[in-house]
Amino acid sequence: MRTRDLGIVIGRGRPGPHNAITDVPGVRVGHTTLIAGEGPLITGDGPVRTGVTVVVPHDGDPWSEPVFAGAHRLNGNGELTGLEWIRESGQLGGVIALTNTHSVGVVHDALIAEAVAAAPEGTGFWSLPVVGETYDGSLNDVNGFHVRPEHVRAAIASAAAGPVAEGGVGGGTGMVCHEFKGGIGTASRVIEAAMGGWTVGVLVQANYGRREWLRVDGVPVGEAIPKGDVPSPHDEADAADAARREHGGSAALAGRGERGSIIILVATDAPLLPHQCERIAQRAGLGLARAGGTAGNYSGDLFLTWATGDRGLPSPSATDETRVTVDVRMVADRAMDPLFDATIEATEESIVNALVAAETMVGRDGVTAHALPHDRLLETMARFGRPASPS
Repeated sequence: MRTRDLGIVIGRGRPGPHNAITDVPGVRVGHTTLIAGEGPLITGDGPVRTGVTVVVPHDGDPWSEPVFAGAHRLNGNGELTGLEWIRESGQLGGVIALTNTHSVGVVHDALIAEAVAAAPEGTGFWSLPVVGETYDGSLNDVNGFHVRPEHVRAAIASAAAGPVAEGGVGGGTGMVCHEFKGGIGTASRVIEAAMGGWTVGVLVQANYGRREWLRVDGVPVGEAIPKGDVPSPHDEADAADAARREHGGSAALAGRGERGSIIILVATDAPLLPHQCERIAQRAGLGLARAGGTAGNYSGDLFLTWATGDRGLPSPSATDETRVTVDVRMVADRAMDPLFDATIEATEESIVNALVAAETMVGRDGVTAHALPHDRLLETMARFGRPASPS
């Protein structure tokens, strides 16, 4: 189930065929979802509610052919590895992966191993892969380190174009968004032909936000579905952790204000230079704000954009590269606004898609992340003059 399946249309732009990041030609997405066990948290045993999502950025060899890229940090209490080299060189080289906070290291190593295995012997190959994280400790045994290299390899092997599984899958398995069940979401927009005809695709790992701030196409949905009606998993997790501390046990993350984070990935086939990719990445924050994100102190709001409109860029580790100059194209400044608008709309819709697709999940200590109730969502939209549109 997706937002448009409910008759809710966000924004004015036209989505691509799959309304997904995979509408950008060559982009593929794969997931490994890990769900095991139930009952009290036993560190190292479970319950397990986590996974890995990978995004392959184009249809060539992602390890040897870079593409232009740019990044933006709205709030930095999080991790998206590899950004220093992207900021320095303006290029992305490799598969991107998303997981939980305490599995960044193993996923990072697994990506390097995949890159090394694909590189010819004796090339002096090196890799600084991009791995993003959000914290799933309200539902998952996050300190149990359940993600392993084979899970990364499986996600890469399953990466495909076309429709993308959303909600509690892959890296989004244990994630919570606006105190409902969250996770992976995606959407796309196609620019009108007169302004380039390019596609912008977004994928989010949504794990942020206070209930009362949730907005859907401007409607205050979170206020209309208070925690007294649909409980917050964070409150339940805090209570379980407090009880565990009283008995001398270890807890997950102590209660605080806005917790969690969001990783936003933006892909486009427009010919953008690195500084233009950074400008696009900045606009993802506006889509986040439209959905109710406030980039709280304890939130990691990290965004990456890459553009496949210029191909054939030289690999930084290639030993046989002899070119001194490389011809590239760029979008004229006057044509950037439609790309900005597309990014904002696709980001907002990706977040709402994550919420609509996610199903109720029971995690460690019986903590329950409830799905956003579709009937209450539709009722609220209609009450604010946004009734469902015919499909």
